[in-house]
Formats: sequence, C-alpha cells, structure tokens
Amino acid sequence: MAASPSPEQVPDLILLAEGSITVEGRLVDASNTTLLGLVEHDGREERCVYKPIAGERPLWDFPDGTLAFREVAAYAVSESTGWDVVPPTVLRDGPFGPGMVQLWIDVDESVELVDVVPRRRQPAGWLPVLDALGAGGAPVTLVHADDLRLRRMAILDTVLNNADRKGGHVLPTDSGHVFGVDHGVCFNTDDKLRTVLWGWAGRPLLAEETDVLARLGAALDGELGSTLRQLLDTAEVRRTSERIQRMLEGCRFPVPTEGWPAIPWPPF
Repeated sequence: MAASPSPEQVPDLILLAEGSITVEGRLVDASNTTLLGLVEHDGREERCVYKPIAGERPLWDFPDGTLAFREVAAYAVSESTGWDVVPPTVLRDGPFGPGMVQLWIDVDESVELVDVVPRRRQPAGWLPVLDALGAGGAPVTLVHADDLRLRRMAILDTVLNNADRKGGHVLPTDSGHVFGVDHGVCFNTDDKLRTVLWGWAGRPLLAEETDVLARLGAALDGELGSTLRQLLDTAEVRRTSERIQRMLEGCRFPVPTEGWPAIPWPPF
C-alpha cells in the first residue's frame, strides 16, 4: 500500500479542490459574501477565502452568477504568465454551495506599495497617479512604488480588463512576493480598466514583458483558451486576446480612457 503524502506534499490546488472546508467567519468589508475558513486535506490545513456564488451581488454590467468563474479565469491567466500574481484559486462546491475558493495570503503589514501622501511629495522610487483633496481639503497625491512586481500586476490587470484594482487588493508578503486578489469584475468585453497602478501609463514595456505577452497570446490559441472558454463567454475570451495584441502592437502601458472612471472608489 502506498504511503499517504506528508502534509507539505499536498499541492495547493488539490488542497483547495478536495479538502474539507470549515467556515470561521465573514469579511464584512467585502461587497459580496466573502467567507474566511480552514481547508484540510491529508493532514495539511491552510486558511482560505470562500466566495459562494449565491452571495454574489448583482451588477448591471456583468452577468449574474459569474464572478467566481472570473476569479478562477484570472488565476489561469496569471499562471500562464509565470508571474504568480494571483493566489491558487479553484471553483468547487462548499458549505454554502458552489463558489470560488482561494488560498489565504498573510500580508506583511510593514510593507507599503500604494499610498496617499501630501501633494507631490512621493518618496524616492515612487510614481504619482492622481492629485486629489484629502481629509479636510488637504492636497494629496495617490502614489505607488516603481516596483517590478507591481509592473507585472499592472500588465496582468490590463490583460484581464480588471475594473477594481484597489490598493487593498495588493498583498505584499514577508517572503518578498506580491499577490493581487479580488478579480471578480474582470474580462468584460467593454474597456473597464480601473486601477491605482497608473504610474507607468504610456511608458514602454520591457522586452521580458513583451515576451510574456507574446507567449500568453499563443497560449490563448491552445490550452489556456480552452480553459477560459469553460469559464467565460466566447466573446470575453476573444476580447482578452485582442487586448494582448493591442499591447504588443503599442509596446506600451495603456493610458486612461474617457468615459470610464480610471480609479476605483474607494481606492483602498
């Protein structure tokens, strides 16, 4: 008889897809039902986020009951880039019905990558995004670090057409990695990019970044495309491919467009 795997040998996706989920609480700041729990399989136990489809709030610009599928699709695209931006994510049944289950990320609270500072006083190595008025009418600037990990997240958000990249969705860890979470409002066929990571707007892409985009475009013609078509509408997959091609043709970060708010509200 084969020996059971040790807890550390249980892969993340197997743990999330096959483990038993115990719900411990709810993240009350989330607009949709977002539950914190423990998932256990073959002796390995980790914290997880569980978003049941039944708890999704209807949106005027996204079909009902599709946000969990979009979260899983975002993970699939992230994996294809090799940048590991989105934490391991699966679609499965849970205590409150089918939904998205994602590995919980412990955040290093000592690291700041997105911030609001007094007007035009961003720290060295940071990029300005937006001038505004803060509490009491004080002039402030929304800024973020000029960081390769955030560049990659910004590129991924463009591909995904992420309509809600808040500062609070950027999760630095004590290992030095940076994850991005909350991808339920991605992949719309209309341009809806809304993000706090506009610091590179209009700037040229690096050669490594265009190489990744080219590989990603090719993957959409193969297995990745097949995976996405099981999660998204065919038109949404086609538009994803078109966004990649548009970035490759311009070889630059996008710039905000008229007719759609460029920054999510609230930004954190």
